[in-house]
Amino acid sequence: MPYSVSEESFTSLISLYKKTSNSLKWEPLFILPPWLKVWWQEFGSCYELLLLSVRKGEEVIGLAPLKKKDDTASLIGSSDVTDYVDFIVSPGREEIFFELILTGLQKKGIKYLELKHFRPESAIANYMVKAAREKGLLLSLEPEEKSLEISLPDSWEAYLALLSKKQRHEVRRKIRNLKKAGQINFRLLSGRDELAGWTDSFFRLFRESRQDKASYMTPKREAFFRSMLETMAEWNLLKMGVLEFEAEPAALTLMFDYQHRILLYNSGYNPRLRHLSAGLVSKLLCIKDSIKKNRKVFDFLKGDEAYKYRLGGKEVPLYRCLLSL
Repeated sequence: MPYSVSEESFTSLISLYKKTSNSLKWEPLFILPPWLKVWWQEFGSCYELLLLSVRKGEEVIGLAPLKKKDDTASLIGSSDVTDYVDFIVSPGREEIFFELILTGLQKKGIKYLELKHFRPESAIANYMVKAAREKGLLLSLEPEEKSLEISLPDSWEAYLALLSKKQRHEVRRKIRNLKKAGQINFRLLSGRDELAGWTDSFFRLFRESRQDKASYMTPKREAFFRSMLETMAEWNLLKMGVLEFEAEPAALTLMFDYQHRILLYNSGYNPRLRHLSAGLVSKLLCIKDSIKKNRKVFDFLKGDEAYKYRLGGKEVPLYRCLLSL
């Protein structure tokens, strides 16, 4: 039975996700249909949608959720809100998928394929680059950003043992100082109803915590965040760590819980509690909860902020590729 390249819709993409979650590799989280659809609704107006599938009869062996502008295609998303991307491919079918997708894009008149940012274990890095070179296509490939993450051990004490002696002391001191200063309460929220009551508090603390965060949260990005939070909560992928001090919000941490990974997406804290390191303690309590729930990785996502190193994060390079078709 011959292979074919077909066009899809967000409706068919969501249907495929529900039907093929075990046969296609739906990683990372930022290529899931609910994420892609929300991004498109908020930011897609200046692009042409190009959702492609490679099929063998009725069987889908891979998906290319692309957007097009002029003669350049790229995966749906943007580096200001999307940490990393990839194609959605059935394991073992990557070579034929990329051969057909690259040929299909050429037939559609696409001259360039721009991809950023992707991880070393991605299908892009391990299969697409090889397929492009075998076709004699020109490409540039270079590391452009970095992400940090922790491979979580099976206990909190084992996590502390991963840190340097100085940082281990600092972690214990900061948690102890916050507890001594007043009554604290930490809990995780999930589900649309639980999270809805805290959305406005998140935006308030996010903007108050740092000036650069206040500048980042434009009305357009806030609209995306609000739609994204509601949608990802409906899909049971979103968690919010809530740290209260003296019954008032001290720090709020947005995370995704997917494929045994916790992804720390964004956070905000009360600047009046900066001297008590409320924001950092909240992240530590999120790590502690992740260990308790047997998650395998705590992913700080893109960016090389100093606190990620202090909490034990290890670097993962993120690449950018420009392919001439």
